[in-house]
Amino acid sequence: MTTQPTLAKEGGATGNPGASQPSDGLKAGLKNRHLSMIAIGGVIGAGLFVGSGSGIAAAGPAILLSYALVGTMVVFVMRMLGEMAAARPSSGSFSAYADQALGRWAGFTIGWLYWFFWVVVLAVEATAGAVILESWIPAVPQWAWALIVMVVLTATNLASVSSYGEFEFWFAGIKVVAIAAFVVVGLLAVFGVLPGSDNPGAGFAHLTDAGGFLPMGAGAILTGVLMVVFSFMGSEIVTLAAGESEDPQKAVTKATNSVIWRIGVFYLGSIFVVLTLLPWNDKSIVEKGSYVAALDSIGIPHAGQVMNVIVLTAVLSCLNSGLYTASRMAFSLGRRGDAPKAFARTNARGVPTAAILGSVVFGFVAVFFNYKWPDTVFAFLLNSSGAVALFVWLVICVTQLRMRGIILRETPEKLIVRMWLFPYLTWATIAMIVFVLGYMIYDGGSAREQVVLSLLVAALVLVIALVKERFAKATRDEITQ
Repeated sequence: MTTQPTLAKEGGATGNPGASQPSDGLKAGLKNRHLSMIAIGGVIGAGLFVGSGSGIAAAGPAILLSYALVGTMVVFVMRMLGEMAAARPSSGSFSAYADQALGRWAGFTIGWLYWFFWVVVLAVEATAGAVILESWIPAVPQWAWALIVMVVLTATNLASVSSYGEFEFWFAGIKVVAIAAFVVVGLLAVFGVLPGSDNPGAGFAHLTDAGGFLPMGAGAILTGVLMVVFSFMGSEIVTLAAGESEDPQKAVTKATNSVIWRIGVFYLGSIFVVLTLLPWNDKSIVEKGSYVAALDSIGIPHAGQVMNVIVLTAVLSCLNSGLYTASRMAFSLGRRGDAPKAFARTNARGVPTAAILGSVVFGFVAVFFNYKWPDTVFAFLLNSSGAVALFVWLVICVTQLRMRGIILRETPEKLIVRMWLFPYLTWATIAMIVFVLGYMIYDGGSAREQVVLSLLVAALVLVIALVKERFAKATRDEITQ
């Protein structure tokens, strides 16, 4: 397999950050339909299907406000990221922009934290998929299913970026069709006009008939925020993938402009349907899962198995995108000299083979930890990456404050997506994210542990970045003397 060294720095002075075609060794193998579905599917993770029941049990109907608050925050963050990505498409996305706007230490730190987050997600999703597959075919052990799933999707990513795009197009398509059908059928049942429905069709009564809209008090809204915030991670994937598309600016602009309705329909819409079909304190919501319980209330036969197929699709989609995202971040870090040089090389098909294999190897190791030491080593990995999503969003906000001026000075004609009410809304979003992090520490329990461990890991990576930067400066000074 021949490789081509890539020499130009990512989004740096030697490259053309606004180019519509990749000039870094990657190939524009993603079509507009791929990008559109990646953008839509990126906000629909397995956590929406699996974890929403716990959020409903903790906050009642007020969980809608929790989703709305986090969704608003994500819309603002995506608007900021879209502004930068439309002007300077890059496979490193926010890490490359932080590098340019804040300094090498910032790009290094957030890039490696993001990579760490996704390789841990690989293990989580591979195990979740293996559990479902083993329940269908118990003759194959769970560890073997996890291995099979990882190997198949690794091969897909190694084949070409268009292979990744095609798989994700269909995975995301199934998720989108499933949720859209769920919302439509559910609303018909809510108003009692669905033929053959077992649901009484109570309209909006269930939103208030079991203790009111705020049965657990207003504080439960913030508790709900902590429970749902991480299910939104993945919205930013389209900005990384856009760098390998035929028209990055158009793809990013379209994805940024559509994020409001995507979150509104898929998150708020589907949870609203669950809450109007069943009282929030119905035990089946936690025991079966919110979507299965809702489908059972309508009378959909084999609702559990139907949802298992959809959840498996969501798991495979997340695994597929997680491997792609981790490898592209490793590739970008390699191009900037912040990762092994091998990560910055692509083969004849424009695939960063070493970056993919390096990411998946750590994913395999994490899967092993999950089976061997689930309550110790893997629990540490999981918790120490738990708050990375909020760190990423915070860095995007701070970076955008600086990047706006850089873009206006260097390429003002490419500022085709603008953050609303800049800089006031950017500062407001920063305040929201800092508040959530602070509340996680105040709330205690697993939330506090996630923030503390994530901060420790971030501090370690930051120290490495600063030491590396100082060593590089000392080397340059020696050369110039």
